[in-house]
Amino acid sequence: MAGKLRRYHHVSVMRQLLWPSLVLHNIKDVFLVIAGFFQSFIKLIIWRPDVVFTKGGYVCLPVGIAAYFLRIPLVVHDSDAYPGLTNRILGKWATSIATGAPLKYYNYPIEKTRYVGIPIATEFHKFSEAEQRSAKSKWGIDVNQPLLVVTGGGLGASRINDAIVFSLKNLLKITSVVLVSGNGQYDALKSLVPLNDKNFQLHAFISNGMASLLGASDVVIARAGATTILELASLAKPTILIPNGRLTGGHQLKNAEVYKKANAAVVINEEKMVENPDILVSAVDQILSNNERTSNMSKIFSSFARPNAAKDVADMIISSIK
Repeated sequence: MAGKLRRYHHVSVMRQLLWPSLVLHNIKDVFLVIAGFFQSFIKLIIWRPDVVFTKGGYVCLPVGIAAYFLRIPLVVHDSDAYPGLTNRILGKWATSIATGAPLKYYNYPIEKTRYVGIPIATEFHKFSEAEQRSAKSKWGIDVNQPLLVVTGGGLGASRINDAIVFSLKNLLKITSVVLVSGNGQYDALKSLVPLNDKNFQLHAFISNGMASLLGASDVVIARAGATTILELASLAKPTILIPNGRLTGGHQLKNAEVYKKANAAVVINEEKMVENPDILVSAVDQILSNNERTSNMSKIFSSFARPNAAKDVADMIISSIK
């Protein structure tokens, strides 16, 4: 059992305080956190683990607090470039902290914090030219055409989908396009796009082979979730990030800012994209037409990849056991 503090980055604090249902949910969830703490406390006494590992998110808070009170070593992994509320609380008591981005983006105690990246599947790696052509062929894509892959994550991103459909005619003049729309909007989009066009594919969801599809791409448009970003960095793909600014704490905006400042990715403001979807066409065209800039961007982006992240996190967990 756990409760969450509902906060919305695009809504002012005053409006949230005057939002009755939101305030009532937050009050109720304070008691859920307390109940979750006692549940966790009892379970940890019964299980008596050697170490507790948490990834952040509200469900980890009562477990982490219980571990602290029971003096069980606590290892925290923070994927986002800006710590969420749970990790800011647990970080004070953690035995050690692993981060997904360089340490300069965090305020954790330096003596117990280590930059390890994010563990990702091994199939996310830099594709050679031959591997990329093979992957394009596997997906039925013209190997002689550049490829843009657009994905809004597992649930899709309706505003990105709408912008792609709006600007699709102009995009297809410069690149093939594969749009992974998410299940929710797939049926509606089918009637709006050229399903029989050899240079365009629409998929609701890809459960197997996403690494292959992304590896086939020449440009990727994606949200700014921490794991997605590190997968693309491991692939060294020229990437356009469109962060969702409405998520709790604006964490995707902060994630994207890390890579924008490093010149590792192009970042587009979602509201500006909604006003002018063709901004995507311009961004894709600039990447495809400027090989030197794109190559430099990919090299910088790939420097954020941490292929040993899983091993490093495991080492931190094992070494924390007293």
